[in-house]
Amino acid sequence: MSPADALDNLSIELPSWAFGNSGTRFKVFSTPGTPRTVEEKIADAATVHRLTGLAPTVALHIPWDAVDDYPALGAYADDLGVRLGTINSNTFQDEDYRFGSLTHVEKKVRQKAVDHHLECVEVMNETGSRDLKIWLADGTNYPGQGDIRRRQDRLTESLAAIYEHIGANQRLVLEYKFFEPALYMTDVPDWGSAYAHVAALGERAVVCLDTGHHAPGTNIEFIVAQLLRLRKLGSFDFNSRFYADDDLIVGAADPFQLFRIMFEVIRGGGLDAGSGVALMLDQCHNVEAKIPGQIRSVLNVQEMTARAGLVDTEALTEAQESGDVLAANAVFMDAFYTDVRPRLARWRTDRDLPEDPMAAFARSGYQQQVDAERVGGPQSGWGA
Repeated sequence: MSPADALDNLSIELPSWAFGNSGTRFKVFSTPGTPRTVEEKIADAATVHRLTGLAPTVALHIPWDAVDDYPALGAYADDLGVRLGTINSNTFQDEDYRFGSLTHVEKKVRQKAVDHHLECVEVMNETGSRDLKIWLADGTNYPGQGDIRRRQDRLTESLAAIYEHIGANQRLVLEYKFFEPALYMTDVPDWGSAYAHVAALGERAVVCLDTGHHAPGTNIEFIVAQLLRLRKLGSFDFNSRFYADDDLIVGAADPFQLFRIMFEVIRGGGLDAGSGVALMLDQCHNVEAKIPGQIRSVLNVQEMTARAGLVDTEALTEAQESGDVLAANAVFMDAFYTDVRPRLARWRTDRDLPEDPMAAFARSGYQQQVDAERVGGPQSGWGA
């Protein structure tokens, strides 16, 4: 794939919840102009796409983004130049799920969780969404608290009940996370566990890789390469971490890691037309302004994609096969250190986009407008 093709094929889904209030374990902080409805979230996401040309879809979280008329919501999004994308389920906030959802020891709780996912499938049917993304908080805090093997058996049974209702053009996307909130044992803690479950389900079940869901020092690009080889990498949740699942701006902690990941995505065909690999942000923190924070993240992904596309793969292969360690590394580093920002500015102006989307947003007055308009009523945030 040429560098130009990689850029032209790049699209990044935005999460609706990224535009709501967020915070820490201890407090959710409010800000002026925060959306109060899913429509206002979509309007903010559409602003990011209008300025960057990179974010044509918006992921919904159910029940946070539940509405009575999903076709009307889809039409509203279309009018703003974006589409509705991934449907994310929620089995981590009800009282019944304190000790698990799809893995709960009580069948009635597991059935409640399954039924919620079937409701999400109906939302997919009404919105035309392809992916149902499942992230579970299920796990235990203490040795002996739960039967590890039986929990896996119950999870297998629950996922199979959901998968049975996934349509021919839809996918079940299983996300993993090695800890939090479960501190001793998480039911889907790593890519291998997620892969084992989706492989057993069938072709329309794939893995979601969240870049923040790994232990320090994990070679994430290795996991990317493996899942692409196995044709089971369904999607990314891009964010950045310093310690744990920090959900910070993409590339803030380790731009070189993002470069390495995007190299493997390109090399493995993840940006090819029809590859099926979806790139999404899962960024939601409390100190940066929401809309420019999303703009910064999609631009960071674009920049590292452009740099990764500059890797001289012929020279790299020659150095690798001849055992020239330093030459191979130099090929990588030469591409990483190339300043592609002028080229990306031209890419934008060629498409009638602002040369500098961050500056364009600051000049637009959009934030001041929504600050003035969105007064009164409960603001959206974690849990709403």
